[in-house]
Amino acid sequence: MEFLRHLRERHGATAAAEPAQLEIDAAQARELGTAFAPPRWLRDLGRTAWFLVGVFALLAGLAWLLGTTETIVGPVLGAMIVATVAMPLVARLQQHRWPRAAGAVVVLLGLAVLGVLVLVVVIGGITSQSSEIGRHADAAANKAEGWLKSVGVNDSGASGAKSSVKKDVPEIISTLTTGVVHGIQGITSLAFGLSFALLSLFFLLKDGPSMRAWVDRHLGLPPPVARTVTGGVIRSLRGYFRGVTLIAAFNGIVVGLGALALGVPLAGTIAVVTFVTAYIPFVGAFVAGAFAVVIALGANGATTAVIMLLIVLAANGLLQNIVQPFAMGSALDLNPLVVLVVTIGAGCIFGMLGLILAAPLTSAAVHITRDLTRARLAAAPAEGAPEPVVEAPPAAPRVPA
Repeated sequence: MEFLRHLRERHGATAAAEPAQLEIDAAQARELGTAFAPPRWLRDLGRTAWFLVGVFALLAGLAWLLGTTETIVGPVLGAMIVATVAMPLVARLQQHRWPRAAGAVVVLLGLAVLGVLVLVVVIGGITSQSSEIGRHADAAANKAEGWLKSVGVNDSGASGAKSSVKKDVPEIISTLTTGVVHGIQGITSLAFGLSFALLSLFFLLKDGPSMRAWVDRHLGLPPPVARTVTGGVIRSLRGYFRGVTLIAAFNGIVVGLGALALGVPLAGTIAVVTFVTAYIPFVGAFVAGAFAVVIALGANGATTAVIMLLIVLAANGLLQNIVQPFAMGSALDLNPLVVLVVTIGAGCIFGMLGLILAAPLTSAAVHITRDLTRARLAAAPAEGAPEPVVEAPPAAPRVPA
């Protein structure tokens, strides 16, 4: 009993010595709040990782959606690109007192005629000469095999390189000759795709300003910011495709005249291929240049092929750098490495649509960000300037009862 009483008294003394409730100051509370928290760099890394996961999931969803709805999305997006470039023509006709619907019909008919002529020239011209293209490609492969054997490559290695060339070149030719046709026929049918694209193009040309106003109102942004965003996208697309068309025509003329002067057969086909592939940054120039050099090598030999290569490099390098500032102005305004990486990445995810639209949309994002940053800095009060004082409204006068 004495032992139990001693333990009870000791426990009571200890409990009386301890505070009844834990009390800490503000500094200790802040330290306690971060005691079991992960370090900041780890939180930032995790947040960034989840952000990237969300971005990639969004891209995968968009790629799946575009692939699933390609029957409708393909013609509409093509019509949107053409309408963005051709909209100033409708506006100019409207300034000359043409009704906007009538101006849209006139521009639509002109674009339809131009499109039919381009398709006939590209598809008909290349397809009709596919056998001759294949013959020159075989001759180029045979010459490449002979060169490899002359520099000491064994027969199996030279034959493997030859078979690789003979396999890859027809694939490029097939892409050039049938890729456009299959790309259009993939929209269920040629008639449906063209009619849907023309119908979409008509309404975009006729109702473009009202559609843009609707988009501006539903972006969830202040009206000036919304107009800046949509205007930046329109200006980038319009300037880019107008500039690319001029540069493509320039490259096609230079390379075609060079092939004609060198006596390379299919000079017209080489010019058309150069023009069409110029709409795909970097990748198109590589494909068109390889096509021209292979034809020159198979038809006229190594010397002509080397000169043809120099002409292609000059057209896509030195001469294009002279023409591009006048053709595009600041429509692109991106580092070539950025254009290359963005184009290839978008092409891998979204296919041909990504190859064509990656550069102008990235340029639009850069221009929009720059414009919004400039507007934000202009609207911010100068550093050290006094805050504007808002005067209280005068009190309402009291009317005696």
